[in-house]
Amino acid sequence: MLPAGLKDQFPVFKAHPRLTYLDTAATAQKPQLVLDAMQTFYAGSYANVHRGVYDIARRATEAYEKSKSTVAAFISARADEIIYTKNATEAINLLAHSFGASLNVADEIIISELEHHANIVPWHMLRERKGIIIKVIPLLADGTLDLDAYQQLLTSKTKLVSVTGMSNALGIIPPMNKIIGMAHHMGAKVMIDASQLIYHAPVNVRDLNCDFMVFTGHKCYGPSGIGVLYGKSDLLNDLPPFLGGGDMIETVAFDKITYAAPPRRFEAGTPPIAEAVGLAAAIDFMRELGMQNIAEHDSALHAAMKLELQNMPRVKIHGAAATSGIISFTVDGAHPQDIATLLDKQNIAVRVGHHCCMPLMQKLDVTATARISFGVYNTMDDVSSFTNALTQTLEMLS
Repeated sequence: MLPAGLKDQFPVFKAHPRLTYLDTAATAQKPQLVLDAMQTFYAGSYANVHRGVYDIARRATEAYEKSKSTVAAFISARADEIIYTKNATEAINLLAHSFGASLNVADEIIISELEHHANIVPWHMLRERKGIIIKVIPLLADGTLDLDAYQQLLTSKTKLVSVTGMSNALGIIPPMNKIIGMAHHMGAKVMIDASQLIYHAPVNVRDLNCDFMVFTGHKCYGPSGIGVLYGKSDLLNDLPPFLGGGDMIETVAFDKITYAAPPRRFEAGTPPIAEAVGLAAAIDFMRELGMQNIAEHDSALHAAMKLELQNMPRVKIHGAAATSGIISFTVDGAHPQDIATLLDKQNIAVRVGHHCCMPLMQKLDVTATARISFGVYNTMDDVSSFTNALTQTLEMLS
């Protein structure tokens, strides 16, 4: 159970006291302690990292490296398995470039119909460069992945399975342990896009035994401009760098370059230093609340909202199997854009569109949905505010 009054820790709700924010899947609001951590760092300890020997440079480097230890502990990894990027999208592109460097014509990558464009487009780009084959796990009617079809897709040519840990459009959480186990049985590696999962439920990369995982800071109450790529250390050691520049090398000459060991091999140039401090503060915030408590809180809100929507005429929920965090819906005879616009006039913030999931929308036979997504600051009062506003919206559109 989460403590009462969590909204008071988020300045946005003081600035907008009537706001019902139901768009955390797009980005989370920030608690004051994250803003304070970054401001304190900028004001008193800011310098570049891994370079200076003066006091604040040492403190900046210590803060940056400590943040990696915080992130690593949060997912049961090691600090040297954590690579910072600018977001999850860049992390997947890094993997597509570096892991993809060893792939050959007709090697296979498997993704699913649930994927965000960030886990589709980089593999298309790799296909254009290398001639790989992309296979897609289809959905069943309830929005879950068809594991029987997945089994048939796996072959000795499958090199990587790259799937979401939680659908950003539907909230479906695939059976990751099964997906990973089946891939490993065929000798393939697995990447999990945990951008949505990471702030909704406990994540343990050792228990999952995934080979790679990505997520982004701004969805888990941290700043924008920082993402995370986790990789098993032995796999990272074998990957070539993604970007070249300062701090990712050991030696440079005009005829030869020696690259640094991971993770620095993949962090060219000045990294997101203050953002790393903010991300660590956000993770500490979530750990103090307890990820299991957060998961139960999300599930309770989801169940209450789903029940309300199921009792409304003309409303259709997409992804019936989802139980936490995210709900997508459409209204018969009304465009989602009109729904969201009328909700906005009642201070309700929801996302509308294809959610960077055009293939999924095609599968659902819709052009767009309206999406509700929860954060730790949401309460049952927000469920009531939303349902009252949607009821009025439906009356206006009838």
